[in-house]
Amino acid sequence: MNTDNKMGIVPVKKLLFSMGIPMILCMVLQAFYNIVDTFFVSNIEGLGDAATNALSLAFPVQMLMIAIGVGTGVGINSILSKSLGAGEREKASLIAGNAVFLGFCTYLVFLLFGLFGVDWYVASQTDDPVVTELAVKYVRICTILSFGSILSMIYEKLLQSTGKTALSTIMQLAGAIANIVLDPLLIFGLCGLPALGVAGAAWATVIGQILTFFLGILFHHAKNKEIDASFRYLLPKGNIIAAIYRVGFPAILMQALMSFLVYGVNILFYARLGADSVTAYGTYYKIQQFVFFAAFGLNNALIPLVAFNFGKQERVRVKESIRYGVLFTMALMAIGTALAEALAFPLSNLFGISEDAKALTRLALRIISVGYVFAGINIAFQGIFQALGFGVRSLLLSLLRLIAFPLPLAFCLTFAESASSLVWIAFPVAEALSTIFAFLSYRGLQRKIPLLKNRAQN
Repeated sequence: MNTDNKMGIVPVKKLLFSMGIPMILCMVLQAFYNIVDTFFVSNIEGLGDAATNALSLAFPVQMLMIAIGVGTGVGINSILSKSLGAGEREKASLIAGNAVFLGFCTYLVFLLFGLFGVDWYVASQTDDPVVTELAVKYVRICTILSFGSILSMIYEKLLQSTGKTALSTIMQLAGAIANIVLDPLLIFGLCGLPALGVAGAAWATVIGQILTFFLGILFHHAKNKEIDASFRYLLPKGNIIAAIYRVGFPAILMQALMSFLVYGVNILFYARLGADSVTAYGTYYKIQQFVFFAAFGLNNALIPLVAFNFGKQERVRVKESIRYGVLFTMALMAIGTALAEALAFPLSNLFGISEDAKALTRLALRIISVGYVFAGINIAFQGIFQALGFGVRSLLLSLLRLIAFPLPLAFCLTFAESASSLVWIAFPVAEALSTIFAFLSYRGLQRKIPLLKNRAQN
C-alpha cells in the first residue's frame, strides 16, 4: 500500500487548493479560446452580429471536441494514476501510448466531419446566407485542423496523471497567449498579414492549439520519466482502450450534454425568438465559461481525492473531501454570481453586437447567474458520484440539469409575453430542480454505503 501518497496524508482543505488551483487555471485558459475569438470577430466592421452569430453556431462542435478530449482524459487519468501507484510502469506506458492512439482516432472523426458534415450542421441552425457562409468557414478550419486541440488534451492529462500540473498549465498558457496575439493580426490584417475576418479567428485558434500540442509532446517525452514514451506503445490494445472508456465514456457523455444544450438552444431561439437571442445566448455562454470552467477545474481535483480515500476506506477524509468540495465549489460560484451581476453592463459592451443583443446578453447574465450556486452544487455532486463509482447517477444529474429541465422550460417560456426576457429564467430553475435530485440521490447513497453515514447513524 502506498501510504505516502499526498492524497492520503495532506490535510483535505490544503489538497483541494494545491491540486485545484492549477486545474482551475488550465480550465479557465480553455475558456479563452472561445471568448477571445468572439470579442474580436464581433468588432469586424459591418459583420459584428453575423460574425458573432456564426461563432455561436460553431460553438457546440468545439464543445464536443472538448467533451471527448476531457472525457477520454478522465479515463486516462484514472487508470494511469492507479497503474503508476501500483508500480506497473509497463502497463502505464501502454495506457499512455493507447491514449495518444485514441487521440488520433478522435481527430480522424472530426476531420471527416469537417470535410463532409459542416454544411448540413450549420444549415440545421440557420438559413441566413451570411451567417451560414461565415460559420461554415470557421467550423471547417477548426475541425480539419483539430488534431492540435484533441491531442493537446491527451498530453495534458498524461502530464497531470504523473503530477506535473505546472507543465500542463504552461501548455495551456502558451496556446492561449498565441491565440490572443494572433486573433487581431489575422482577423484585421495587422502587421502586413492578410485580413481574413472570421476565418482568421479560426486560424488563430488552431495555431494556438497546435502550439499547445507540440509543447505537450515535448514535456511528455522530456519530463515524464515515469512513463516509457516509445512508439511501440502506440499499438492499440483492446483491453487498455476498454478500460479507458469504461471510466471515460460517462464523462464524455456528461461533457457532451453541454454541447447538445447549446445546439438545442440555438435551434429553439432562432425559430422562436430570432437571431438576436441566439447571438445573446452565444455571447453569454462564452462569458459564463470562465465561472463554470473554474468549477470544473476544482471538480477535477475533487474526484481523485474522494476516489483515493474511498478506496482506502478513510471515512473521515472521504466526508471532509465531500464537504469541502461542495462548499468550495459553492463559494467559487457565488463569486461568479457577484461578478456577473456587477459586471453585466461592461462585459456585454465588450462585444461589437447590436444594442438589442447587448441588452439580452446583460439580461441573461443577471438572470441566469442567480442559479450559479445551485449549478456549483450540481457540478460538485457530479464529480462525487463519479468518484464513488456511481457514474449513472452522475450522468442522470447532468441529463436533468442540461437537457431534461432547461430545454422544455425554455420552450414553454417562448410562448409567454416578453418571451425574449422571460426565457432566461429556465436555466436557474433547471439548476435548482436538479439540486433537489442531487441531494436526494446523495442521501440514498448515505443509506446504502456505510462509509458515508453520519456518526449518529452508525
